[in-house]
Amino acid sequence: MMYNEVYNEWCNNVYFDEATRNELKGLAGNNDEIRDRFYKKLEFGTGGLRGVIGAGTNRMNIYTVRQATQGLADYIISQHGEDKGVAIAYDSRIMSPEFSKEAALCLNANGIKTYRFESLRPTPELSFAVRKLGCIAGIVVTASHNPREYNGYKVYWEDGAQITPPHDKNIMKCISEVNSWEEVKTMPEEEAVNKGLYHIIGAEVDNAYMAELKKQSIHPEIISQVADSIKIVYTPLHGTGNIPVRRVLKELGFSNVHIVAEQEAPDGTFPTVAYPNPEDSKAWELALELAKKVDADIILATDPDADRLGVYAKDTSTGEYVSFTGNMSGMLIAEYILRERTTAGTLPENPALVETIVTTDMAKAVAASYGVKLVEVLTGFKYIGEQIKLFEENNSYNYVFGLEESYGCLAGTYARDKDACVAVMLLCEVAAFYKAQNKTLWDAMLEIYAKYGYYKEGLATLTLKGEKGAEEIKNMMEKMRSEIPQAIGEYKVLAMRDYLKGIRKTPDGEESRLTLPESNVIYFELSDNAWCCVRPSGTEPKIKYYCGVKGNSGEDADIRLEELKKALMEQ
Repeated sequence: MMYNEVYNEWCNNVYFDEATRNELKGLAGNNDEIRDRFYKKLEFGTGGLRGVIGAGTNRMNIYTVRQATQGLADYIISQHGEDKGVAIAYDSRIMSPEFSKEAALCLNANGIKTYRFESLRPTPELSFAVRKLGCIAGIVVTASHNPREYNGYKVYWEDGAQITPPHDKNIMKCISEVNSWEEVKTMPEEEAVNKGLYHIIGAEVDNAYMAELKKQSIHPEIISQVADSIKIVYTPLHGTGNIPVRRVLKELGFSNVHIVAEQEAPDGTFPTVAYPNPEDSKAWELALELAKKVDADIILATDPDADRLGVYAKDTSTGEYVSFTGNMSGMLIAEYILRERTTAGTLPENPALVETIVTTDMAKAVAASYGVKLVEVLTGFKYIGEQIKLFEENNSYNYVFGLEESYGCLAGTYARDKDACVAVMLLCEVAAFYKAQNKTLWDAMLEIYAKYGYYKEGLATLTLKGEKGAEEIKNMMEKMRSEIPQAIGEYKVLAMRDYLKGIRKTPDGEESRLTLPESNVIYFELSDNAWCCVRPSGTEPKIKYYCGVKGNSGEDADIRLEELKKALMEQ
């Protein structure tokens, strides 16, 4: 059916509510907008749905959410998981409560139990809840750090991690087979409750989650020494982090925590930020203003679903606040955990640190320094979560810490996704550890650079929206993988890894097979400890360019990084 025919059906079919039909009728004559909303179904990728909120097949709305949930229900039934049930959480975004309830009632109509949080919760708590409640799957309604017009829907499996092969492909297949609205089931909430299918969860899971967070503390005695003097500024950026982050800091003894009042309340319109992402410098204006006012030691921001953490800390030599990348904050935590647990003799046997292929190579140096196994996985924290399961099944390694460059990490195995709440807790403990030595986190970072080398990483993105943009991104990836360059900038290309074809190839034609799963990713191994990587975003209409270098100093690394980034984007 052509997109305009589907548009007319949505305008006139009484299956769709009046508000939806009126919204679409208001687009009459706007062919570009109609086409964008209906030229395809909103794609359920390997992690779930993400898109702009609105009416249409290529939008996030109750109908596309129900359709995806019906496919998930069909797969759960095929796995005989009805009685295990599905845990459901949601964040502060527009329509998140509605979408989460629609998902629950669709599952209930298929005879599947649901356990829905009473109010908004962080994504990592959903990951924890799946295993705590013994569920077959989990759903969290969030668009993470995307702009306010987006929402999304992520699916987790019974191990608590986002879906990985074979479940991801099997669920996608089931969803693709839901071709008519008549196949999509739902039921009234009252009926679902009376049948024992719809359950509300809250404090009991919160308390268990909080207990697991606090177990990750290594030196609680140091926190008590400086709890009154260390000053922390925190902003949840209108998201889910406010209550759990403040609670864990309070229970650990931090008493000097200042909240950015303008960004404390959950609000899906994100009135103080255009882009609720800790990676965006503009999101920090209010937090930095408060930090200067109270003379804070550390400034923290979590994204709307509280799985990513951004950090600023004071440079004692200048008195200015310095921004930390996800790689930097991740390395601070990793070095602290490995050093202090090694000293205390509490590091487990066969310890492992897990990172994605676009995360800093400093992780390799840190892991080697402590005799820890370093495991690399594809981009996406779900692959780090998968390793925890594999370690346990194979009795091979003991997971200690995992991180990705995009401001995400996890200490411990209570969850299987990145957790900004535990990252906040540990970074505040690290800050306390150094505060007791009259040092800041920035001083600690400089010590790490001096010990391991000046590793620097960067990311550049190119946004190409709509059907035309998707085709452009496809063509750019095909062109890049068609021929191995001899050099990128000043760096010689040692090999190209094409994860879509599963082949590592050198410029002289030597080939070997890659062991990681198939993915549309191209990675270049370069001379002088440099590397770069290109991939389309899985959640936004962007192509991403990652680079990493090792310099002789911080300034040298910065220069090298910018030159490499520019050369890569010109390929």
